[in-house]
Amino acid sequence: MRMGAFILSFAGMLTLGGSAIADTLDMPTSSDTTGPTRGLTMSKVEAKYGAPTERSAPVGQPPITRWEYPGFVVYFEHEYVIHSVTR
Repeated sequence: MRMGAFILSFAGMLTLGGSAIADTLDMPTSSDTTGPTRGLTMSKVEAKYGAPTERSAPVGQPPITRWEYPGFVVYFEHEYVIHSVTR
């Protein structure tokens, strides 16, 4: 009898606790939509994705360069990709 009362009270807590609401976030999974991967050279990025819409001048030491594409931004250290970020 005690177990039955426990189960009923637990079920009651679950139903009276309210309902959870969640949104779904769809993220692209293809590497082409997220930009180039770390370690690619500038020439390989340009060969695969074309010319960027904007290129920043190198900044700092080591020099960090930013290339902007419509769907992502690529950061280079010297001539190698260190990070790409989707927009």
